[in-house]
Amino acid sequence: MKPPRIILLCATQRGVAFVRRIFALCPAAEYVVCSFPETPWEPPFLAAMKELVETAGHRLIVTRQVATADLFRDGEGDLLFAVSWRYLVPEAVYSRLRRGAFVFHDSLLPKYRGFAPTVWAVINGERETGVTLFEMAEAVDSGRIVDQQAVPIGPEEYIGPVVGRVTEVYLQLLDRNLAPLLAGTAPLRAQDEAAATYTCKRSPADGRINWAAPAATIFNLIRASSAPYPGAFCQWEGKKLTVWTSDPPDTSRRYVGALPGRVVERVPGQGVRVLANDCALLVRQVQLEDGPVVPADQLLTGATHSLT
Repeated sequence: MKPPRIILLCATQRGVAFVRRIFALCPAAEYVVCSFPETPWEPPFLAAMKELVETAGHRLIVTRQVATADLFRDGEGDLLFAVSWRYLVPEAVYSRLRRGAFVFHDSLLPKYRGFAPTVWAVINGERETGVTLFEMAEAVDSGRIVDQQAVPIGPEEYIGPVVGRVTEVYLQLLDRNLAPLLAGTAPLRAQDEAAATYTCKRSPADGRINWAAPAATIFNLIRASSAPYPGAFCQWEGKKLTVWTSDPPDTSRRYVGALPGRVVERVPGQGVRVLANDCALLVRQVQLEDGPVVPADQLLTGATHSLT
């Protein structure tokens, strides 16, 4: 019996973890792995992917356009998986897989179809996100669902630990679904189109803080944009100031004379309180331009400093 042929479209450090796991689960398979270079603002992954694939003796194709890639050297493949893949996969490609083509997506579909669903979930103050394994289809994130699992988000939790838990659930879904997918016995169920929601693609510029927004909105943006992402930011004295951490909104003081973005209190050893449109946030860690990350009270030492 011939070993299965599996095509992997994988990017990011999550994609590297996925490739490592599937190599371990099905070492006899023949793999073709597609990936692409990381953007300047994300953690590197392509070198690790290259080493992993080539050490295992498989083929790596560096491309964003799978339609023109040499995926099917000796005929069709059996399975295709896409993880953190950002580019169109045409039907002419995914329809050639004998056992189907499947996508891992970090939301509980049909909610949060589209880009950066975990980031958007934290920005929106959601208490959970999740992972869905589903069948590739023409419309974005619309295919039949194989399996899904929820991932909790703490009300004050930063995105780094959430991303880690989401990656672990990717691997858990792979563990329990690879065998039935290879056998062609995995159950599939249609999504509820009436419940579908969508998200926009994000860029680092979308992390800009609007201090005239509610404090809760700013706090959610800070924790959603923090490491491993480029960080929420504003301007101070004409320079970019990245805000890496803050405390939740402080509603203990009611301001009737308020200037959003004004530093209203320095708290030695903790940070500075900065006004939003309704109350203040204790900003803890900041970074000015390309300098070091420092406690905010070491940099913003005056009560008339304003962030814009």
